[in-house]
Amino acid sequence: MGFIVGLIVGIAIGIGLIMAFARGESRRSKHRSDLAKTIAALARMTVQDSRKLLGPQHYPSWVVFAQQQNDLELKPVGTLEVKLVEAKELPNMDILGKSDPFAVIFIRPLPDRTKTSKIIDNDLNPIWNEHFEFIVEDDTTQRLTVRIYDDEGLQAAEFIGCCQISLSTLEPGKVKDVWLKLLKDLDIQKDTKYRGQVHLELLYCPFGTDGNIVNPFDHDFSLTSLEKALKIDNITKADLREMAAKKKKEMFIRGVLSVTVISAEDLPIVDFMGKADPYVVLLMKKSEAKQKTRVLTNNLNPVWNQTFDFMVEDALHEMVIIEVWDHDTFGKDRIGRVIMTLTRVLMEGEYQECYNIDLAKSGRITLSFKWVPQHKVRDSS
Repeated sequence: MGFIVGLIVGIAIGIGLIMAFARGESRRSKHRSDLAKTIAALARMTVQDSRKLLGPQHYPSWVVFAQQQNDLELKPVGTLEVKLVEAKELPNMDILGKSDPFAVIFIRPLPDRTKTSKIIDNDLNPIWNEHFEFIVEDDTTQRLTVRIYDDEGLQAAEFIGCCQISLSTLEPGKVKDVWLKLLKDLDIQKDTKYRGQVHLELLYCPFGTDGNIVNPFDHDFSLTSLEKALKIDNITKADLREMAAKKKKEMFIRGVLSVTVISAEDLPIVDFMGKADPYVVLLMKKSEAKQKTRVLTNNLNPVWNQTFDFMVEDALHEMVIIEVWDHDTFGKDRIGRVIMTLTRVLMEGEYQECYNIDLAKSGRITLSFKWVPQHKVRDSS
């Protein structure tokens, strides 16, 4: 008799538990359905709906409402000038030959805000020397992203690696020269494979600085004082934008660049019977003008103190390639190189810097740069 009573009680409890579970699932299902309806309703909200629900004080300062379209726009706060200089030690993605790398660069991954570099064929240490300009809407949270691909012709490009830098690390009006390591993924960094590095030169110029920050890529930078004095004040903003775009394409900054090769230190041993016999070759990439220092025999910490002058016709798009070589009686071996644009010397006029020698096992080189601008002669036709 006790067994039967216990069985009945157990069945009743089991049925009660099943019914309670069913009710709980029903409530959760209703909550999920209500949540889905709420999300769908929010997705259908217009700008007018959001402005009725939330007042202007609830939006950050960099969000503005467009007057002519039903959308939210970000208010520009400045421009970011990006020089894609080079990359080094990229992995070889091709079975035959070497990779054909190109870069895709953006702050916001929108089609009209994304820039693509030219393709460098068969090169794991490509030199691009390309300039891109981006609109900045929030310099505290936005980031610049660079993605490197290997061109595969008619097939889809093969991903090599990516890197990112926060705009908050940039000092307004100061050129930042950076090497960024390439990663497989920016969010999940579990892959430790070395994918090479990318060399960038960055210049952030915020709006509203009243001329306190000089941007050499601004069309006004290349104007003579007479041209600036003759600028017409009553032209429209559209005319100004059109003139600025045209001026950028036609803009040439001319002058004399003086490069002093001061010294190098901690160069690697490359000779079997001695240390190294180093000398330096200086090459202007666009004009192909070339100079070289004297050879210093059996020296891993050479001091040259030699100055070379180069006439530069297009300083914004020129770059200097500094190569350190080892001289041998029956040949020569390249130890490494340093590549830089002229942006910093255009802004500062003169500076001295110690650089790590790229593609070398070790070594640093100290260089001094000085820029003397020349009078600009323009074709009036």
